[in-house]
Amino acid sequence: MTIQELYNRNFDSEFNFKTSKSSGPGGQHVNKVSSKVELRFDIRHSQILTDEEKEIIEGKLAHRLTSKGTLIIIAQLERSQLRNKQIAIEKFYEMLSKALQPVKKRKPTKPTRASKEERLENKRKSSEKKARRRNIFD
Repeated sequence: MTIQELYNRNFDSEFNFKTSKSSGPGGQHVNKVSSKVELRFDIRHSQILTDEEKEIIEGKLAHRLTSKGTLIIIAQLERSQLRNKQIAIEKFYEMLSKALQPVKKRKPTKPTRASKEERLENKRKSSEKKARRRNIFD
């Protein structure tokens, strides 16, 4: 699924934002303003995602979810709270699009004739090298 398709669904109503003081750039400004943004998205109670999509996301993003199935994304790169909010939303859409990408099945292939011959040639050279190391009197 592409990011554009996800943007068309408009998850804005299901986002919960929490702001706090950031440890990022800004000098003394950091100590005064809550510019760090924490985006929380409850996957299990989402009205926009289908049950199948919820399962896929919970499986692929399990390490990013809380025990209650909430996805937490933190952005504190910028000095502006608004810009950090935009960054968090962009990260959210990127994560979801990557998680919902179908995994391509690997097609097993057979080794080519050239690769078989090369492998056997390397084995023969290795064998000859080791044979030359042997004691002459054996």
